[in-house]
Amino acid sequence: MVRALSLFSGSLASLVATRLVELSDGVDEVQLLSFRSPFFTDYERVREIAKRTWPAMQFRSQAINKDYQQLVGILSTDEFSLARSCYYCRTLMLTRAAQYMKRIKADFIVTGEIEGSNGLTKCELERISTDAGISDLVLRPLSAKLLSPTRPEQAGWVNAENLYDLQVGDKERLAKLAFTLNLVNQNLFDRFDRQDRCKLIRPNFGPRLADLLCEKEFTLNGLRLLDFSYYYKKGPDVTIVLAIEIEEKRNLQNFFLPQDARVYLPTHQGPLALVRTDWTAKKEDEIAEIIELAGRMIAIYSAAAHHEQIQINYRFENKNETISRTISPFADFNEINRYAV
Repeated sequence: MVRALSLFSGSLASLVATRLVELSDGVDEVQLLSFRSPFFTDYERVREIAKRTWPAMQFRSQAINKDYQQLVGILSTDEFSLARSCYYCRTLMLTRAAQYMKRIKADFIVTGEIEGSNGLTKCELERISTDAGISDLVLRPLSAKLLSPTRPEQAGWVNAENLYDLQVGDKERLAKLAFTLNLVNQNLFDRFDRQDRCKLIRPNFGPRLADLLCEKEFTLNGLRLLDFSYYYKKGPDVTIVLAIEIEEKRNLQNFFLPQDARVYLPTHQGPLALVRTDWTAKKEDEIAEIIELAGRMIAIYSAAAHHEQIQINYRFENKNETISRTISPFADFNEINRYAV
């Protein structure tokens, strides 16, 4: 009995790759494995797509949250590289998948990886398999004709003639293949796109992450703050996060730590600011400057942006005292944009 383990992300590519192996005469069973981390978290959505397509197929999910520092530890420089991030992330996932493959006694692993995607070349894709310790056991059906033959092909578990030579940018070919395999007819056009599946692909998220890693210590809490649209930095160690909409404010409430400062407008509708730094290392005038900056930021997004001066309130989460002060809102958004990350 030949069993395949498919790494399933919910993407059209992973759907097509799984279906191609499922239809192979030499494969008796396919199981699905999905991963969760701070960078790809929508387990329920992935599971829904999998169960809608293959109701009887076994689906499992594993969290790699404890390994997230290994995932982000790939940033050996101050600059973000999607290709480098993707390389190490995929290596970690394949390493974990190899362990699970042995546990369920699967014979090989299937992925929807396409040559050139996120800058990963043929050599890099094959090196990922080698680094994970399963060099000839990772079948990439969508680009297999561009890659070195694997054991599933050589052993006849899958027919090499039924594999493809897709490269990055072959979206139309992939869509046509999905239609041919009767995947499009299952109302799968509501699948979530790349940015929903992986935060590292989102604009600004990677540079924000690289900036966060320059700090001495970072936590899962700090990583989650990167999701907010209005994320600012002053110098190397002051983070200011704004929540403008009601739902955003509710969400931001979950991330305040005891040492954080809360800045808000007591008399006008406006954003909520979370301000984080090592306050014990700041002088009184530095603290005042940071609080004023946060106040000016929330003021320009508020109903009082046109006022020359406005009152703000702030308090530290580990103290009961609320302090008021008067600030002047920024004159225009160019002033606040220079702090954006």
